[in-house]
Amino acid sequence: MKKLINFFKEEDGATAVEYGIMVACIAAVIVIIVTSVGQSVKDSFVVVDDALRDIVGTSTTTPTPVP
Repeated sequence: MKKLINFFKEEDGATAVEYGIMVACIAAVIVIIVTSVGQSVKDSFVVVDDALRDIVGTSTTTPTPVP
């Protein structure tokens, strides 16, 4: 009976589970941040690409052959 009581009083397993949950939450936040920042960076590159194509006068759908 004492072993059973000591088993329920022991907190090592709970600590490991808590660390696992904390790591999972941190990973989820990192994925969300990278996804949102990545989309912003992609949008910025698209704007720059469109501006450069306007300056050069090329279309985004027709590649210009290199002589």
